[in-house]
Amino acid sequence: MEKTHEYYMNIALNLAQRGLGNVAPNPAVGCVIVKDNRIVGRGWTAPSGRPHAEPQALDRAGELAKGATAYVTLEPCSHHGKTPPCAEALIKAGIAHVVIAMTDPNPKVCGQGIAMLKEAGIKVTENIGTKEAKEINQGFFKVIEEGRPLVTLKIALTKDGKMRTPKGQSPWISGKIAQNYSHVLRKEYDAIMVGYGTVMADNPTLTCRLNGLENQSPTRIIMAGNHTLDSQLNCLNNATKTLVYTGTMEEMLDDLPKHNITRLLVEGGEKIATYLLKHTLADRLITIESTHITGHSDDLDLLNIIKSSQYTQTHQHMLGKDKLTAYHRL
Repeated sequence: MEKTHEYYMNIALNLAQRGLGNVAPNPAVGCVIVKDNRIVGRGWTAPSGRPHAEPQALDRAGELAKGATAYVTLEPCSHHGKTPPCAEALIKAGIAHVVIAMTDPNPKVCGQGIAMLKEAGIKVTENIGTKEAKEINQGFFKVIEEGRPLVTLKIALTKDGKMRTPKGQSPWISGKIAQNYSHVLRKEYDAIMVGYGTVMADNPTLTCRLNGLENQSPTRIIMAGNHTLDSQLNCLNNATKTLVYTGTMEEMLDDLPKHNITRLLVEGGEKIATYLLKHTLADRLITIESTHITGHSDDLDLLNIIKSSQYTQTHQHMLGKDKLTAYHRL
């Protein structure tokens, strides 16, 4: 039975997701080449952004690319950079049909790749899987359009909305499954940020510590304010890059694209979380709510702050006994 465009594009989108966290400042792109209802080549953006998805898929397809259909999650590039244009590579390989999830908003491309393909006589089908493609590369798009990275705030909370456990209990709010999820999440971001208070209280390493992902730890961002950091702190040691900021949150966000950061994960404490929420600087919000009840009436109830902020819930699922809820900013 012949499969639909949506079926093959979904495979390409899943491949694109693999690049998140290690391709910036490039977008994460997936490509699948199909001939006679069979996948003959596939590729996704390599670490550091080169090579692109399309030439990798074409290399794997070889001669089978001639007359085939290519499914690409973002418009193929049309300009010469460190590598030749992907649109040109598709043309030279003899691809007959290109199905594209969305146009590239980068002014260097933006419609020009599609025009190249059409001028070469290649059939082009657009806007298949657009919503999913936009979500994958929100960081890349946000840097182009606003000069700032995508900001995702992740908060571990007790059932009564606090960011600390009851006195005398384990300092970990979340269970092991949720903790492992957090490390997988780190792998998908270019940088992770905490504040001075978190650094001094927990002395975190801020690395990805799951087997096989140790080398994919994000750049560490420390909002130090007017404080001096001890050089022996865990976040200032090992091979992972660390950036320390003393200015405002807004100044930091404006500076991060200079360091090829398009996706920022924030794991700071109550002060940073509250600031980001009240100033609507977080584009995405993830809460992981445990079964603990603190009874600390003097702490802020972040659940109520979230409910009164400009966010809408997108999905919810369980991580063991902990409940994950994801939000997007309106």
